[in-house]
Amino acid sequence: MYLITVFGNLLILLAVSSDSHLHTPMYFFLANLSFVDICFTSTTVPKMLWNIQTQTKVITYEDCITQMNFFITFAGMDDFLLSVMAYDRFVAICHPLQYMVIMNPRLCGLLVLVSWVTIVSLFYCASLGVYLSSAATQSSRSSATASVMYTVVTPMLNPFIYSLRNRDIKRALKRILGIQCYKNQSSKG
Repeated sequence: MYLITVFGNLLILLAVSSDSHLHTPMYFFLANLSFVDICFTSTTVPKMLWNIQTQTKVITYEDCITQMNFFITFAGMDDFLLSVMAYDRFVAICHPLQYMVIMNPRLCGLLVLVSWVTIVSLFYCASLGVYLSSAATQSSRSSATASVMYTVVTPMLNPFIYSLRNRDIKRALKRILGIQCYKNQSSKG
């Protein structure tokens, strides 16, 4: 599942960066979401796979703090980028004639920058909260299942949800992979 997540999100990044037709706010945010999803899953899954392979459950305090730093940062970025994408779609649907004026490149860059800055701020607050609170007792099996669902399954599904039903992304991926696109086929989903 980890390889599917990384590969699917890399394909989106490649499609958006290589096709000039996809250089719009919606795809800019989608590419950022794909990058963040790769980073998000890469903060925990490699260590988890290593632990499963070696049958160990040990992590140093420094490694744990570092992993939590990146985990919280990228999880928050995911949330904020999804919010920005929702705002982008709201503007596109409710104000279609003003869309390009409202969602200009400066605003798009500013929205992503604000997402990063907000997450850095939230990380310090969350880190302080984790540091000051004691660990609550929970079932480790249910915690592990919830963790896998959140850190692996959701980022794996994002490329499918946001791209495979999207005609423009499909067309760009076919172009990258060298699959011939005919005019009458490209108008179909």
